[in-house]
Amino acid sequence: MASYMSMGEAHRRITEYLNRFTDVVSYQDGSSLKQLLSLSSESPSFLALADALNIFQDANRVIRQADKYSQYAEIVAPLFRAMQSYRVGHFAESYQAFEKSANAFIQEFRNWESAWALEALYVVVYEIRILAERADRELASNGKTPEKLKAAGSFLMKVFGVLAGKGPKRVGALYVTCQLFKVYFKLGTVHLCRSVIRSIETARIFDFEEFPVRDKVTYMYYTGRLEVLNENFPAADHKLSYALSHCDPQSVANIRMILKYLIPVKLSIGILPKRTLLEKYNLVEYNDIVLAMRRGDLRLLRHALEQHEDRFLRSGVYLVLEKLELQVYQRLVKKIYMIQKQKDPSKAHQIKLEVIVKALKWLQMEMDIDEVECIMSILIYKNLVKGYFAHKSKVAVLSKQDPFPKLNGKPINS
Repeated sequence: MASYMSMGEAHRRITEYLNRFTDVVSYQDGSSLKQLLSLSSESPSFLALADALNIFQDANRVIRQADKYSQYAEIVAPLFRAMQSYRVGHFAESYQAFEKSANAFIQEFRNWESAWALEALYVVVYEIRILAERADRELASNGKTPEKLKAAGSFLMKVFGVLAGKGPKRVGALYVTCQLFKVYFKLGTVHLCRSVIRSIETARIFDFEEFPVRDKVTYMYYTGRLEVLNENFPAADHKLSYALSHCDPQSVANIRMILKYLIPVKLSIGILPKRTLLEKYNLVEYNDIVLAMRRGDLRLLRHALEQHEDRFLRSGVYLVLEKLELQVYQRLVKKIYMIQKQKDPSKAHQIKLEVIVKALKWLQMEMDIDEVECIMSILIYKNLVKGYFAHKSKVAVLSKQDPFPKLNGKPINS
């Protein structure tokens, strides 16, 4: 605790940190350097150093005392201020100081020829985002405009520019991109992702397969979510399936995050998940939706959407799930067809609209014949049902061959 630390002990801890910092840079020890730059880890050594800084109050004098310290003053001095502010819960001030330190670090990083400090850069990039989020919460609670996360996005773009060149440092570009995605999704400015995606996917300097697996999984997860928002389901399926198949099987939370978006995509292309999968990853909000699709139960689908509306809206998948109604109607019509086929195979392909009206009424869904005719027209147009209308007799005449085409992993025709 700070209250039990003497001035001499505080001075010793500050000097010890400065010696470690200069040594790890001198020896190009990236894994040790990253530990010296992390605030949010709140490790015992960080907390003790922050307490020492708040007791000593003149760390700048210690930095200026020796050339080996002062050469890194632009990194270390604001970093110390960030630590002090962080320790007492002043996150906006901490962010301001940390960004200054991070800018100085980037300048040094440019000058280092090899990529030895890449892991340390990852920590700086991560800390900027986390600090910005905390700073914005603090600013908002004090009635001020939250602006630090937007500033963090600008800083990360600068870092991306540093990495987007030839040489070994470029493998860090995807990690920075993923942190940018997190910023843009948090701010609700996902359109800003496009320029970074273009750089990653079209620039000749990048080979996607050379990036670390961890970063490729995160990248595919976020770009898959973007494809969901754009309703480009084949692309979303490809990207989210890639993320799932390459995700660490021990990372249950990450698998769950991927499935939260992959399941609606799979449902939209006619692929239903097993109940065991939903229960294993605690995605039981999809249970009734899947059951509704199996049964052709429109009432159950609407009830499930209403029950979990907030959750689905927050995830951005509500509209995707709402459009499953057409597949549920298809399943209902197919069930009627199968029942008629058992009773009278010769007339199974002729379905009276009033029979569909009665089936919906049994499901407590009130619709008249005109509404049902409209729905059947859409099903035929979307190629979910093959057939035509006999308007005078109010009968849907289904094709005798494959009257209910399967989606086979393809989206419904728009």
